[in-house]
Amino acid sequence: MVPLDASTGNLLWILVVGFILAFFLAFGVGANDVANSFGTSVGAKVLTLRQACILATIFEILGAILIGYKVSDTVRKGILDVSMYEGAPKDLMLGNLAALGGSAIWNILATAFSLPISGTHSIVGAVVGFSLVARGLRGIRWWELGKIVLSWFISPVLSGIVSAVLYMLIQFLILRKEKPLEPGLRSLPFFYGFTLFINVFSVVHDGPHLLRFDLIPWWGAMIIAGSIALISIIVVWFFIVPRLRATIERDLSSDTDNDRITMTELAQATKDAPKTLTYSFTPTDPVSDDVIDTDGNKKLSEAGIMNGGRKTSIEVISGKLQHNDLPNLHPNPHPVHPSHKRLSLVMIEEAALAVPPLKENHDDDKPETAKLFSFLQILTAIFGSFAHGGNDVSNAIGPLIALWMIYFDGNVYQNSETPIYILLYGGVGISLGLWLWGRRVIQTLGEDLTKVTPSNGFTIEIGAASTVLLASKVGIPISTTHCKVGSIVFVGWARSRKGVDWGLFRNIIMAWLLTLPVTGGLTAAITSILYAACSL
Repeated sequence: MVPLDASTGNLLWILVVGFILAFFLAFGVGANDVANSFGTSVGAKVLTLRQACILATIFEILGAILIGYKVSDTVRKGILDVSMYEGAPKDLMLGNLAALGGSAIWNILATAFSLPISGTHSIVGAVVGFSLVARGLRGIRWWELGKIVLSWFISPVLSGIVSAVLYMLIQFLILRKEKPLEPGLRSLPFFYGFTLFINVFSVVHDGPHLLRFDLIPWWGAMIIAGSIALISIIVVWFFIVPRLRATIERDLSSDTDNDRITMTELAQATKDAPKTLTYSFTPTDPVSDDVIDTDGNKKLSEAGIMNGGRKTSIEVISGKLQHNDLPNLHPNPHPVHPSHKRLSLVMIEEAALAVPPLKENHDDDKPETAKLFSFLQILTAIFGSFAHGGNDVSNAIGPLIALWMIYFDGNVYQNSETPIYILLYGGVGISLGLWLWGRRVIQTLGEDLTKVTPSNGFTIEIGAASTVLLASKVGIPISTTHCKVGSIVFVGWARSRKGVDWGLFRNIIMAWLLTLPVTGGLTAAITSILYAACSL
């Protein structure tokens, strides 16, 4: 394979600069997107931040190598009519270089300002931007571009439907049961088997030529994936489930014992307690006569201090609360509330201890359900990371692969197999972005869009990842962020009609719509500058 214009080397600089810009682009994508895959697991304390970064590094790179090649084909030559550049490979190389630059600038800026953008949007907008400058409207395959843009609207709906249906199934089979632990444990092996089946099939069916997976027929891929799924079901059923059952029952028993001891000790301490209890508190907000009066007629809840009425806390200091017929405390797993009793504030002195408002917990999973699905968070996060690597890594370095093939093939048609080592290069860049920048901002979109519990977090992750994997195999560069947001909104709406922050959802949609013209405009400007500079 002889490089194009190797004798003069006048295009080598484009390839070298392209490698640098592609790394920055992958770095920005890693910092912006990858954190979402493991945010739920870190938030649920199932994984530490370090463990999440290690797993993300492994599975982002594996996803890029094993399933990322097809998406890079679409980014490189599916949107553009590369025949328009025949005889002018330098124009196409400069355009791809500009696309890397424009997309990298926007990804880095968006990450710096914590804007939730789509890496897929940015690279597609960049490719369209340089093509409009280089060849005008004739250089774009509008039908292919239309299918990609249409998929950006269909994919979140599809992802959301998958997640919502799975969540309602889990609700019916597990969550609504009086004792959800046993049905949950019985379902666990099949969740593992289903997840592994999709992953293995996506890798083996029509896989990369360099690994000879493309020689395996579809039924062979089904047999391989089904066999691995069956083995995983057996292993989980006979080895994982018994250990989980013992761990969860031990933890629940320990929690119950601790609560009982605490209540008993408190009841005994109250039995001989004086009628005047000494407490102290300093309100973080100024206390005035209209908040609590001296004869105790005003209730503390009127000040937003009890029952979470407002986000107000008081800090206890050395003062006194007069005790008027406070009900006797006794061992009871339920909260004890003093009905129609009053506490009168006598005096306030110096600050000591904070009393936070109570939280509503009626939408939370039961303790045993939360513990059970927390273990599944690791599996689904790995699944999501693998899918993200297959889709977004190839998006980030698609123009770089184009530069490489044009330079070494000597033509613009890029018919060679996608080099795995360049996919690996993109995977390393994305992983470094996560380690060096994404660790600071790691979080799930669901923390703000809707309330995420371990049970619905599992369905959100698996619905989004399944949709992304399917699109990657078809070769459509969809947005992982789109799919995750779609799943979050659908599941949040299925749990509660008022469970979605529609204002935030609107802002995310606006950020998506902004990405395409911004990266297109940046890339068009860079392309014009490069063409002008190279024509001098």
